[in-house]
Amino acid sequence: MVDAVSPPRQPRILAVGGAHVDRRGRVRGRYHPGASNPGTLSEDVGGGVFNALRNAVAAGAEASLMSLRGGDQAGDAVARAIALAGIEDLSVVFLDRRTPSYTALIDAQGELIAGLADMELYEVAFAKQLRRATTRQAVAGADAVLTDANLPAPALATLAELAEARPLFAIGVSPAKVVRLAPFLRRLACLFVTTREAAKLAGLPVDAPAESSVALLRRAGLVAGVATAGGRPLTGFDRDGAFQLEPPRPRRVADVTGAGDALAGVAVAALTAGLPLRQALRRGAAAAMLTLESAAAVADFTPAELDAAMALVPEPQAVAWEAA
Repeated sequence: MVDAVSPPRQPRILAVGGAHVDRRGRVRGRYHPGASNPGTLSEDVGGGVFNALRNAVAAGAEASLMSLRGGDQAGDAVARAIALAGIEDLSVVFLDRRTPSYTALIDAQGELIAGLADMELYEVAFAKQLRRATTRQAVAGADAVLTDANLPAPALATLAELAEARPLFAIGVSPAKVVRLAPFLRRLACLFVTTREAAKLAGLPVDAPAESSVALLRRAGLVAGVATAGGRPLTGFDRDGAFQLEPPRPRRVADVTGAGDALAGVAVAALTAGLPLRQALRRGAAAAMLTLESAAAVADFTPAELDAAMALVPEPQAVAWEAA
């Protein structure tokens, strides 16, 4: 039997943003600040929109990616990962530049201790590259555009203009960078953030309740948004009102890296295919659960496995705007 809430068609998504080297250092045992900690270091290819886009492809979407990388071994690894994912690569290579990278230090429970983003290339080159004719053509051929806050504000402005006739989705990436999206809230079809990112964007303390942040973002003109809170209920809203969704409990947590990107990528694919936000997020929450159970930042799952995981996701529960 076909799942009644499966996406009805195969959307094409253009992603613009981070595709770079991700390094994850996992501490063995208790973490000791200011001291040497035993552990292991792994390296993979990641990035906000790239991780999300790979999940969207696993869920049935077609995809293309526009990013930036250097002419080094790390850049070669990024190119191979894009090709392996079956994604059309529209990225620009700067032979004399270093490929961007993100290094995360993770505790024994899989939680982030600290992260270091070395992404100068994104800062200096994205705005100019987005003005290329090939970018305009790629936007015209997509059903939707997905970006992240790795783009500097001028590049986001250019992309918002290019994508005027297409739904534009965004991922917050970090509290430090999410504020770049503030001028474009009215332009976004849906914003995916953590509760800390939502609070920062709303001008509140980072530990503010998600309901307060979401309410302020809505009043600022955002028509739909999602604030995730790890294993706690996510808070979302659209024109029909606010709601909370209890994430399914993973059978084990291998690594928290990439769970939010998985939720965003699969939800964007479902939204672009025509599902309402609440059901799209149920699919996204299922993908996030599969990612938590995987040691990789992007889990290897089939559409059938995604459907099976979705059966574990409860229906969202409405909350009053006054309470938000």
